[in-house]
Amino acid sequence: MHILDMDAAETARRIREGTLSASDAVEGYICHLNQIHPVINAMVEDRFDLARQEAKWADEQIRSGIAKGRLHGVPISVKECFHVKGMKTTSGVSQRKDDVAQEDADVVARLRQEGAIILGKTNTPAFCFCQETDNLLYGRTNNPWNPARTAGGSSGGEGALIAAGGAAVGIGADIGGSIRFPSHFNGIVGFKSGSGQVSDHGNYPPVVIPEQHRMLGIGAMAKSVRDVRLIHEIIANTVPAKKQLSSFIMVIPEKQPQIPLGKAAETHLNTLRQSMAAAYTVETGMPPFFKEAALIWQEIMSIDGGQELMNMLSYKHPVRLFKDLVQSKWFNTSEVHPYLSWALIGARLFRPSQNRMREIQLHLQRGDQALNEFFEQRIAILPVYHSAAPVHGRLYKEIFSVRKTYLKYMPYVAYANTWGLPALTIPVGEDEEGLPVGVQLISKNGNEEALFQLGEWIEQHFRGYRRCTLHDRSDKPMPADIQHRGGGLG
Repeated sequence: MHILDMDAAETARRIREGTLSASDAVEGYICHLNQIHPVINAMVEDRFDLARQEAKWADEQIRSGIAKGRLHGVPISVKECFHVKGMKTTSGVSQRKDDVAQEDADVVARLRQEGAIILGKTNTPAFCFCQETDNLLYGRTNNPWNPARTAGGSSGGEGALIAAGGAAVGIGADIGGSIRFPSHFNGIVGFKSGSGQVSDHGNYPPVVIPEQHRMLGIGAMAKSVRDVRLIHEIIANTVPAKKQLSSFIMVIPEKQPQIPLGKAAETHLNTLRQSMAAAYTVETGMPPFFKEAALIWQEIMSIDGGQELMNMLSYKHPVRLFKDLVQSKWFNTSEVHPYLSWALIGARLFRPSQNRMREIQLHLQRGDQALNEFFEQRIAILPVYHSAAPVHGRLYKEIFSVRKTYLKYMPYVAYANTWGLPALTIPVGEDEEGLPVGVQLISKNGNEEALFQLGEWIEQHFRGYRRCTLHDRSDKPMPADIQHRGGGLG
């Protein structure tokens, strides 16, 4: 097996057994990252020299018989929003281009304690506030399966990098599909943890509003479900309890007339439903409190009208959203990406009133209780999005619109965020153009092990992860419409 196809667990095993050195693993990934960077623009800051030094030290520990970590010598990547000591944390914002972290984020510290070697940090949209990965500091990340298509966001850099085999495993964060969109679009395995299950200390921008914080989940972006399980065991506050998957009911809804669902997504979901009916009890109705999820998600994201992000954005220079939007779209002179400007304007437009906030809080209390009971012995299997990866810009237009089109396009993704539920994304097939299509498995906090078991079953019977080789595109000129701006590896 080629090292680029190995997951973190396999890489760690071979390093422990001495059939692969950490130095060779790190050097192999560095060489590959330099080759794929011109096409996908996924890694925006590297620490290659330090990674080489750490790999040598890891090999010495192996020879001395003192290596203990579960990720000893394993090369990984980290979403740019997480602090890594000595590296920048810009979250894709030009105003933070010189801000260097003084300590590791909690999840980074835990991964390092297990021996992981960080190769570098991966691209995000500005302030991680969009499902398309593009910013004025590092430019746009492209989907390795087709660079004219989106990599998703906000963990789009991680999604594209892992899909192209740029690290053994990566780590992302998800408050509005930010792990699941890139996992679905790039054909990788991704896990959003449930509310409060993983520390977000050292994640930038910090999520300080309680109703937003409940929607945030942090987890692995990976080549296998077993890696997702391994990373979650390392970074979670508590190790998930053992579960008997055979006792669970699978909830796989039929196509909903009010929610778009493309032919490929519907076909793969129907095939999955038929296959699972032979082994499990299957229900086809929608899970409770589904219809309300997208609206509540948008209102929660708009609670303060985007003021907290505005304050962070303006800490060096004043920001005028409408002026910046005009300058960026027509004159290319703004320091604020138009995606972020329009998203913040939308947050002002959709900001809920005090009365509406009281209704939302009451709704959350009722929903939490109902879903805790419903998902006690159930797993919902839902689409992630209505299509495989669309062309750059289309996803943004579908979600960020004053016409509230998010009510059509966000329900499947918003559900797990709004209710703070863990969600595992698995590639199950491809569309007619060969682009990956995934599904997400959702249950309650405490049922993570059941999700992982079901994910492994689906992984064995359906597509699973396949590394994108870029079809040798890395040494060919790119058409102008897929080139990215600035940033990247030096």
